[in-house]
Amino acid sequence: MSKFKRFEWTWVHWAGAALMVLLAIWVALPAWKDLAQIALKDEEASHVLLVPIAVAWLIWVRRGRLRQCRAEPTLLGPAIIAIGWLMWSIGFWNNIQSFWHGGAVIMMIGAAITVLGKDVFFRFLPAFVVMAFLVPVPGRFRQEIALPLQSWTAQVTQGILSLFGVPVEVQGISLVLNGQQVNIAEACNGMRMVFTLVLVSYIFAFITPLRGYVRAIILAASPLTAIVCNVIRLIPTVWVFGHYSPQFAEEFHDVSGWVMLVVAFLLLMGIVKVMRWAMVPVQEYTLASA
Repeated sequence: MSKFKRFEWTWVHWAGAALMVLLAIWVALPAWKDLAQIALKDEEASHVLLVPIAVAWLIWVRRGRLRQCRAEPTLLGPAIIAIGWLMWSIGFWNNIQSFWHGGAVIMMIGAAITVLGKDVFFRFLPAFVVMAFLVPVPGRFRQEIALPLQSWTAQVTQGILSLFGVPVEVQGISLVLNGQQVNIAEACNGMRMVFTLVLVSYIFAFITPLRGYVRAIILAASPLTAIVCNVIRLIPTVWVFGHYSPQFAEEFHDVSGWVMLVVAFLLLMGIVKVMRWAMVPVQEYTLASA
């Protein structure tokens, strides 16, 4: 007989967890409001809006694990809340935005775990870890990535377009086609999609029943996958900027960003299929136990 009782979860557990989460959000409400404002207004932080969907998806594919979880409160939750409160306080008093936001997120996680128990935390760990994407990347860190990315993207895009006979020139971090200058920083510096595509890679790695080392490869290659998708997106974007009106080009650029999410999924599926074709063992567990 299993040491865990099956179907022991009741509405009391979920109501208690929801109440604790709402209380944690209320305590750090200014941080949550600021986080939401950034996600809605800053295009480079728009991936934050996809995190709730990612959390729900990761929980859903692992829902069978709930029967293996003991429904009991745990002191791990208050410990996580204390860590989050400390980070939140340091961020508030020292004007460190990432600590301020991150502490609010950690307090929310700790509040849920306090009621749901440690089994839920460890068996649904990928769903909790993905909440780190709720914290917008600090501007200085983004600039350190964006500047070399802009130059590299311009060079690669120019080289690929030249292979297809498209006369395009590189001027600094800009591409010139038909006399139309396309500024990489404005049109597609990559930062608007890099973190979104890294998030997509993370979701793919944990909704697919893969062996641990395969997941590690996918996660390690996620920045490269994001850059490849960004170049794929930029090639037609530059061509459109050079042949159509700026308004149409901007609309094309925005739509192509969402298309790249699908392309990223297909690219990752292709990598897994190639590994299977090469007879590399990639699958080991079912989603209910992975």
